[in-house]
Amino acid sequence: MKDSSRRDFFKKAMLAGAAIAPLNATFGKPYETAIDRAPKASAPAELKIESVTPAFIKGVNSLYIKITTNQGIVGYGEGVDAVPGTYYIVKNFGNRLKGRNPLDVNRIFDEIRKGGIFQGAQAGMYVAVLSAIEIALWDLAGKALNVPVYRLLGGKYRDKIRVYYDTVFYAVRNPEPKDYVDAGKKGIEMGFNALKYDVDEWNDPNKYDRHNWTASPGELQRMEEQIAAAREAVGPKVDICVDLHGRYDFVTAQAVAKRMERFNLMWLEEPMPTENVDAYKAITDSTSIPICYGENNYLAHGFRRALEIGAVDIVMPDLQKCGGLGEGQRIANLANLYYKPFSPHMVASYLGAMASCHVCASVSNFMILEWQAYYHTDQKWKDIVKYDGEWVKDGFISLSEKPGIGVDLNEDGMKKYALEGVPFFV
Repeated sequence: MKDSSRRDFFKKAMLAGAAIAPLNATFGKPYETAIDRAPKASAPAELKIESVTPAFIKGVNSLYIKITTNQGIVGYGEGVDAVPGTYYIVKNFGNRLKGRNPLDVNRIFDEIRKGGIFQGAQAGMYVAVLSAIEIALWDLAGKALNVPVYRLLGGKYRDKIRVYYDTVFYAVRNPEPKDYVDAGKKGIEMGFNALKYDVDEWNDPNKYDRHNWTASPGELQRMEEQIAAAREAVGPKVDICVDLHGRYDFVTAQAVAKRMERFNLMWLEEPMPTENVDAYKAITDSTSIPICYGENNYLAHGFRRALEIGAVDIVMPDLQKCGGLGEGQRIANLANLYYKPFSPHMVASYLGAMASCHVCASVSNFMILEWQAYYHTDQKWKDIVKYDGEWVKDGFISLSEKPGIGVDLNEDGMKKYALEGVPFFV
């Protein structure tokens, strides 16, 4: 029954009862008031997508998606890294989604991916954009059904998501061991019990050749001294990860792993590019340090063989790039078949962080999630989102219980950082 029809019904009922007005003076009034105050949205089955629009902000490789519907419910999503110049890919996907019910998240994802087999749907920009849209669909579905996303993913194993403090040394020119000490102590003071350090430096003065991927003895010594100082400063009970960003060759990967074994690392991250899983297996077999990889792998297909042959110890897909939340859960479940932990890479905004948390809560083999030091120093990250709770406390993010992801974009806040020359949510 439509709202107007229901109001008419109650008005007629009141007129019909006029003969007993003293008893029925207020009959129907509370119902009319309730009807007027009630949400005017129709049933979820009648929910339809009206538009899919993107926005980009300066200084980062992030894509933000907004999906609007006929019921006024809005969903937001985010993609990272492989997203510059993707405005028209978003518009193309958006045209396919108009009139669709956003609750069909898996079906929509599958149809767009399979429909693009000859358009690059195996990896790269295609999948990164699809990831952002898929995340926005989950946000919409949760809001429409009035449940947090983790409920749609099968429920939760945990209420808090452990995060590690990425000290972001890839942005520091020639840091000294003291810088590693100071950054580690800062992370510990902030309540974190796990840290990540980058030791790859393209501008290291000890390099003999900027084009090959073999580290010189001076580079190896510099890496060892940096992590030795960090470990001594934070003590034996704090987890330390070391990241090489896939910038070295097999010879260097072996040498770094050998030097780092004495520091009891949580993992050594991507010492080589990840395309050759056979080479990774040789590295993994040669060291006692757990080897972590996968931030640049796409879809569950990108992890299958590495897990099958034991080439990796810990998988770290980026959920804003690898295919989204559903695909992230599939990767985690695949890794779980081989008893391997799931530790997502995360360089998105707090919207992307909380979206990732819903997946991390929904799988049993979650280990730890990435958290960037610059979230605490760059005001931009606060300005572009809406969230009324504490972001992180004592090294954990509390899982949102709000409908959808639980974090919305602040479109007004985003506008001052909008990328010039590109339409903003249009």
